[in-house]
Amino acid sequence: MAVDVEVKQLTPKDFASDQDVRWCPGCGDYSILAQVKKILPLLDVPLEKLVFVSGIGCSSRFPYYMNTYGVHSIHGRAPGIATGIKLAQPDLQVWIATGDGDALSIGGNHLLHAIRRNVDVNILLFNNRIYGLTKGQYSPTSERGKVTKSSPAGSVDYPLQPLSVAIGAEATFVARTHDVNVKHLADVLERAARHKGTSFVEIYQNCNIFNNHAFEYATGKDTKHDTTIVLEHGRPMIFGKDRDKGIRLNGLTPEIVQLGNGVKEDDLLFHDERVPEPTLAYLLSRMYYPEFPEPIGVFRAVDHPTYEAMLGEQIETSVKSKGEGSLEELLSAGDTWVVE
Repeated sequence: MAVDVEVKQLTPKDFASDQDVRWCPGCGDYSILAQVKKILPLLDVPLEKLVFVSGIGCSSRFPYYMNTYGVHSIHGRAPGIATGIKLAQPDLQVWIATGDGDALSIGGNHLLHAIRRNVDVNILLFNNRIYGLTKGQYSPTSERGKVTKSSPAGSVDYPLQPLSVAIGAEATFVARTHDVNVKHLADVLERAARHKGTSFVEIYQNCNIFNNHAFEYATGKDTKHDTTIVLEHGRPMIFGKDRDKGIRLNGLTPEIVQLGNGVKEDDLLFHDERVPEPTLAYLLSRMYYPEFPEPIGVFRAVDHPTYEAMLGEQIETSVKSKGEGSLEELLSAGDTWVVE
């Protein structure tokens, strides 16, 4: 006799752990945590099928605050550990919480290879352009001239642009959002979670202790309309408080134009997040304040086979053609020698 079992609908509270959240009051990480917990019930993924992996840094406390499986790993190695988890258990949904220092400095190599392989993981890069946990040194994304404890005369480093790095490695889903724009943040996170393959989301996140107002130009009520441009698939790139400015291509160089006086919407650059070639997405990743309004939204969303799917198919084909195999035979095969 069949018995109907009622499946409980999860809520954001179900994803909250019993740990006290220990970020500085006013930190943008609170907003990111809240929006992740908000969108997870929409995905219909059981708690036991979720894993959050982090490295080292303020953002890397994330797994403690989620009522899911989690790994607080070592500095910069979260992508490698997350890759191993996904390959061992492909049915799990794996998230990586990392920061601009953790991911782009010591962890740069691991990040690149997870992206280029298109492992089905969701990478959330909290970018506050500073090392917060170690109390305010400049990071790989800090602007030139940044005065910090480790650069008292101003940093002479050229900053990395995280989205350019991800697109250069041909990430199949790339987006940018802000900690204070909670609706946009939630929408981007949900789209990233539903993407099959590597999703890479850069989140502008305010560190109100060591780098306060770093993104005020992009989030301020009086400035954001002129300093950011919201990407909409298939739509012309228009911005400004009165939506009277746009982005047009002059050859391969973007330029800001004023609508009217012969300049029409059809003359503008139209966004296409689904184009297979990543050139357009890369061009957009090179637009940043103050020369251009900075794009927010989805830069790229394309479909490619995932690493774990291809590896699984390869193993299955090998087993069919050659049998299960033997570890002992493998270790004793080929060239062997005795060391005396």
